[in-house]
Amino acid sequence: MRPRQWSKNLLLFAGLVFTGNILNAPLLVRSIAGFACFCLLSGALYIVNDILDAPRDRLHPLKRLRPVAAETLPVGTAWFGAATIGAAALAGCFAMGALPGLIALAYALLSLAYTLWLKHVVLVDVFVIAFGFVLRAIAGAVMISVKISAWLLLCTTLLALFLGLAKRRQEIVLLSEDAAGHRRILEEYSLAWIDQMLSAITAATIVSYALYTFNSETASQHPLLMATTPFVMYGLFRYLYLMHRKSMGGSPEAALLEDRPLQINILLWIAVSALILYFNHP
Repeated sequence: MRPRQWSKNLLLFAGLVFTGNILNAPLLVRSIAGFACFCLLSGALYIVNDILDAPRDRLHPLKRLRPVAAETLPVGTAWFGAATIGAAALAGCFAMGALPGLIALAYALLSLAYTLWLKHVVLVDVFVIAFGFVLRAIAGAVMISVKISAWLLLCTTLLALFLGLAKRRQEIVLLSEDAAGHRRILEEYSLAWIDQMLSAITAATIVSYALYTFNSETASQHPLLMATTPFVMYGLFRYLYLMHRKSMGGSPEAALLEDRPLQINILLWIAVSALILYFNHP
C-alpha cells in the first residue's frame, strides 16, 4: 500500500489551509477523514498496480522487492485486500457527500485507466499523473464546501507535471539500456527532451505561484503572501539538484523524508504562510 507515498494526499488540505479555515474544528475533522479515505483508496490502487505490473517489476532493481513481485504476498490475497480496502475508502468518501464520492470514484477510475492503458501513451502518462494530484486538491475543497483558487489548481498541475517528468527521467537513468524492457513508454522519452520540458515547467510553476501570491482572492486579503515565493523557488531548485546530483528525482516522498535542507525549506514555507494567512490582517 506504500504508506510512504501517502504524503501526496496532503493536497486534500490545500483548500482548508488557503481559505483560512485550518482552525475551524468541524472542517478540520472532515479534511482529516477525507485524507484517511484517500490514503486507503490510493493504497488499494497501488496494490492493483503491483498485481498487474508484477512481471515487469521483477526486472526492476528496486521494484522486484515489492511483495507481489517477490511472491511473498499471494495474488489472491492481494486482490481481496485491494477490493475490500478500495470499497471501504469509496464508501467513506460517498458518506461525506455525493460530489466528494464521485470525485474519489473518478480518481480511482483514472488511476486504473493509467495502470491498464494510459501509462503507455507518451506525454499523456505524465498529464494523467498530474490530473490525479488536481483531483486530490479538488476533493479536499468540496469535502468542506470551500472554493479553491484556480491559480492554486494551476500551480498544483504544474508541480505534478514537474514531479512526473522527474520520475520518468530517473527511471531512464536508473534502468539505462533496459528502460524500454521494463516500461516500453520510456523508449519514447530522452534525457535531453525531458530536461527541456523540466526547464519550461519549472519556470511556469514559479511564475504561476508568484501570480497566485499577488493576483488571487487570497492574495488580495493577504498581500504579504508574495514573500513565500522564494521558498517555492528554492524547493524546486533543490529538487532539481537532488535529481541531477543525488539520483533522488524518482521518489518525491524519499526526497521529502530524507533531504534535510528540503525539509527545512518546507517547514519555513509552512511557517511563513501560516503567519501571513492567520496572523496578518490588513
